[in-house]
Amino acid sequence: MTTSRIDPNLLERAAGVLRAGGLVAYPTDTVYGLAALPADDAAVERLFAAKGRPAERAMPLLIASPADLASVAADVPEVAQRLMRAFWPGALTVVLRRAPAFRSPAIAGDTVGVRVPDHPVPRELVWLLGSPITGTSANLSGRPEALTAYDVREQLGDTVDLVIDGGRCPGGRPSTVVDCAVEPSRVLREGAISREELVRAAGVRFE
Repeated sequence: MTTSRIDPNLLERAAGVLRAGGLVAYPTDTVYGLAALPADDAAVERLFAAKGRPAERAMPLLIASPADLASVAADVPEVAQRLMRAFWPGALTVVLRRAPAFRSPAIAGDTVGVRVPDHPVPRELVWLLGSPITGTSANLSGRPEALTAYDVREQLGDTVDLVIDGGRCPGGRPSTVVDCAVEPSRVLREGAISREELVRAAGVRFE
């Protein structure tokens, strides 16, 4: 797996920070994300506090490949499979039923939002950790998304233990979010992928 221009030693350091309960900001194909280990309750609480985000607002998770999906989600409907085949890796977050064995304060209730980003840095981090990472944007809640490492530091300061500077994010728009845990599936946020593109890929209409 390639790591673009990022020093592999920095990625190892980032993995160590996350294992120790820290927070790491990282570049993606959309905007900068903020990582904690989902199973680390204290780290997730720190993340909510750093962003000023209400604890009841669930966060998406990033995985390295579709093969990792079974560790966090269950009951993947056909419409979700079509969308994932069309847009993963990429700027699509799919909300699915949570796998019964998976628990995290980063998610709410019995559903989980999941994405495979089209960027080597978060995928490599997940691979090194053997765990998903949180995929929430690295900004203060209600403020513009961070597109550069400078933006992250300007908004979050020293609440983040490590910022991986991958340059300006190429996407600049957050991921599109589709809730496939309901019938019919529903577009919760139209981001980098348009509703029309979703309809063409899935062959169905969305609420």
